[in-house]
Amino acid sequence: MLAAAFSAGFVDAAVGGGGLIQVPALFSVMPGFSPAILLGTNKLASIFGTAAAAINYSRRVRFRWRVVVPSTIVAFTFAFLGAYCVSILDSRVVRGALPFVLIGVAAYTFKKKDLGQVSAPPLQGRMEGAFAVGIGGLIGFYDGFFGPGTGSFLIFSFVRIFGFDFLTASATAKVVNVACNLAALLLFWHGGHVIWRLGFSMAIFNIFGSLLGSKVAIARGSEFVRRLFLCVVCLLILKTGYDAFFK
Repeated sequence: MLAAAFSAGFVDAAVGGGGLIQVPALFSVMPGFSPAILLGTNKLASIFGTAAAAINYSRRVRFRWRVVVPSTIVAFTFAFLGAYCVSILDSRVVRGALPFVLIGVAAYTFKKKDLGQVSAPPLQGRMEGAFAVGIGGLIGFYDGFFGPGTGSFLIFSFVRIFGFDFLTASATAKVVNVACNLAALLLFWHGGHVIWRLGFSMAIFNIFGSLLGSKVAIARGSEFVRRLFLCVVCLLILKTGYDAFFK
């Protein structure tokens, strides 16, 4: 589990998708525990690694705070709402649609070779703030309601809508992800669904992986992040497609 936490932290720090590694590992190693406990423990480990990556990025990447602040606050609020709606709504529709949405994201990114290579803000002023609120609310709700691919959706949104380069988008996504993870962790904590000793042990290795992943992303630049992003999205398509139609 510690090795999985390190690997998940590395991948998640660069482009998101660390849950592809950490969550299946928890379910494989600890099949006797309830999903809520395993997911709560995953959130505890992840939030520390994501926060470490965000801090590391902040030293080298210039954040656009007019986007970061409103999207983070709204994402935190709507992640709570999404988590609550899980108990009263059927998530199977989202599960079935997700692979096709991810295929669209991958196809668009493959087609637009220059997408996210440089930062070119298309929005200014109130429009930028309004879209930041909308993206934070939509993806925050999705993260609380279902979750897989949240980091990838955030990165794609920041690149496509706000004109971020991939490196800045990945850095910004970490800040928003911390808010979403905190909302989920508080709910799991309230329900008693966290293995604290394991979660904190995994958190240490997740931090090491996140620091290394963010360092590599900063050193290699936006083109490296774009390629790794496409790899993670393709893996998400396979994983979510299998979960939706064959599980």
